[in-house]
Amino acid sequence: MKRDELDWPSQQLGGISRRDFIKFCSVMAVGMGLPLSAGASIAQAVTSPRRPPVIWLSFQECTGCIESLLRSTHPTLENLLLDLISLDYSETLSAAAGHQAEAAKAQSIQENKGKFILVVDGAIPTKDKGIYCKIAGKTALEILHETAPHAGAIVAMGSCASWGGVAAAGPNPTQAKGIPELLPGKKVVTIPGCPPNPYNLLSTVLYLLTFKKLPDLDQKGRPKFAYSRLIHENCERRPHFDAGRFAYEFGDDSHRKGYCLYKLGCKGPETFANCPTILFGEAGSGSWPVGVGHPCFGCTEKGVGFTIPLHTLSTPQDLTPPVFFGEAFPNTPGVSPGIKSLAAGSSGLVMGAAGAAVLTSLGKKSTDDRTREKASPEAKPRAAGAAGIVVNDSGAAMLTVDEQDARDRIKEG
Repeated sequence: MKRDELDWPSQQLGGISRRDFIKFCSVMAVGMGLPLSAGASIAQAVTSPRRPPVIWLSFQECTGCIESLLRSTHPTLENLLLDLISLDYSETLSAAAGHQAEAAKAQSIQENKGKFILVVDGAIPTKDKGIYCKIAGKTALEILHETAPHAGAIVAMGSCASWGGVAAAGPNPTQAKGIPELLPGKKVVTIPGCPPNPYNLLSTVLYLLTFKKLPDLDQKGRPKFAYSRLIHENCERRPHFDAGRFAYEFGDDSHRKGYCLYKLGCKGPETFANCPTILFGEAGSGSWPVGVGHPCFGCTEKGVGFTIPLHTLSTPQDLTPPVFFGEAFPNTPGVSPGIKSLAAGSSGLVMGAAGAAVLTSLGKKSTDDRTREKASPEAKPRAAGAAGIVVNDSGAAMLTVDEQDARDRIKEG
């Protein structure tokens, strides 16, 4: 192999070694839920001589989204701007200002119609024709409608751009709205969070560069690789939730021991995001809100963050705590009594990960009386092999009281 071929990666990537470059591509592939073999495709896209142009518009925002991006380390901001993309316009990061910056934006839109990536952070006021946010003499609403039709892809960065965020919180005096609501019929990738994790944006952009298409999105336009799981599912404090160990006050003994923050208003059980797995801020283990002892306030979920008071208990989604662990909702109407009946009636050893579904309609009348009527005194469960199934003395599998009660509810409904 010739010397110039050996030097090629360093020449293309500003001095980074081939080994580090391949490692970077592989890490990004795994972060997007792709096989390691996809690293080669990412490498080809990253080293393409033509970097994709990006226009970044900022409206009703606090600059937290860009500040978050400034603190990314793989890649760093300089790698992003010099090697991966061509940032043609950003009020915060562009060297130019005033008329020069506006001229650069107009030129990029004209030269790259249908090819540039439009990133928007901040909500857009719509009251009084949008006069509450103006840039270069134009309202944010006008700028969005002038730019979006020519973009190849549109990304709403942060909760404000995704669904209104703090700008749209009640009483919402400017009638602020998110980008998807203002662009009906347009596919908008939403990266909610306050601020969002920068790697969710970087991974989305790299996916687009590599495969020439957007990643799989959920019903709210969020990339599934980042927003398909509840925070509660991967939370490091989940075992304490299952065991019924909660912190009740900031600084109390349970809080110092790292117990579950649900009773302090944590919204993790109803918030979808990858915070507990990807962490935040490159500070190592525990570097995310719950990790440092503060409840999640649901910033990625419309109708939760900036809407539900912090200390209001969240509504868990699809939770199945093991039957032999402490209850998360003691003496709460509407909670399935399967946990109580199984725990009281079990005369043998629990063998598997038995579970009892916690009903989400917490306001409904308790079904304790109906459950006690249906429970058979002859059926003495001695082992549990799967959620909702026990084995009686004859070795026959049967439904637990909780499972049967749930089925009866469905029939009645």
